[in-house]
Amino acid sequence: MARAARLCALLLLALLPGCAPDYALPGPRMNDAMLVENRELLTPDGVRLPMRVWSPEGEAKAVIVALHGFNDHSAAFEMPARYWARHGIATYAHDQRGFGQAPNRGRWPGMVAFSGDAAAALRLVRARHPGVPVYLLGESMGGAIAMVTATRPGAPAVAGLILVAPAVWGRQTMGPVKRVALAIVSSTMPWLTLSGRGLGFRPSDNEDMLRAFSRDPLVIKDTRADTVRGLVDLMDAALAASAELRTPALILYGEKDQIVPKEPTALMLSRLPADAADRQRVAVYPEGWHMLLRDLQAETVWNDIRAWIADRTGGLPSHADLGARERLARHRPSS
Repeated sequence: MARAARLCALLLLALLPGCAPDYALPGPRMNDAMLVENRELLTPDGVRLPMRVWSPEGEAKAVIVALHGFNDHSAAFEMPARYWARHGIATYAHDQRGFGQAPNRGRWPGMVAFSGDAAAALRLVRARHPGVPVYLLGESMGGAIAMVTATRPGAPAVAGLILVAPAVWGRQTMGPVKRVALAIVSSTMPWLTLSGRGLGFRPSDNEDMLRAFSRDPLVIKDTRADTVRGLVDLMDAALAASAELRTPALILYGEKDQIVPKEPTALMLSRLPADAADRQRVAVYPEGWHMLLRDLQAETVWNDIRAWIADRTGGLPSHADLGARERLARHRPSS
């Protein structure tokens, strides 16, 4: 009842005068993209994005460029990146525009900006590690950005994609109530802030991590209405991009995910090109939630990613890939 009441309150906002989204779009080109002392990604339009780097002792055997999720920031990868570093894998992660300590906090920069920054990071990291395989990892919103980036014209070459609970919950698989609520985001005041507090969604079973997450001042707690609209536009684009996704990929999903439902995930998998099926591995974790890299069983997921990077042809140590496609296929929408 409480959730329904909140949705009804949002519906009333539809009566307010409409406004166009107020996005913080990228500016004109000012310089070449650069990695500044492992501390910043300097973008072509002069924006400085804070970066974290976790390096192994000695030369890296592989490198991951990691894209964080919605309202999160690059420290999301602290635990898995330290684990991967012990196994010879370096990780680079930047605060994406509008999030963490990046400029224009809370403002949506658009898909072109996200994708362009990811592509720039990939090219710079590849240049820094010549001859070393580079992977693009995206968690949730970051997974959607990774899919869009990998399928854009002139996409930088990568050894593979790692999609962790990718955000593909586009309009096509939203129920009528949610579609109406989404319509509000498009028609009401763009500066209106929304919060998911009290809706009852649980992103992980790691309570200690969730408490630290809620206290983290760099995590955005209240979201602008036009930013929500931008996120849904991105998820629409990621779902559409799945039909063109032929890059080797590891796609990970938690059976208990309450943030990205099974239906859009199953639809996304059904759209992947058949001629790429032998290069794309799907894993479903029965005890996994949305924040797979930070759940209580997170080390199982970290190890599966490490193993897939070492050998993309073999099965995963956890066996979460056995029958995974078939399990999710049961949830594919009928139309």
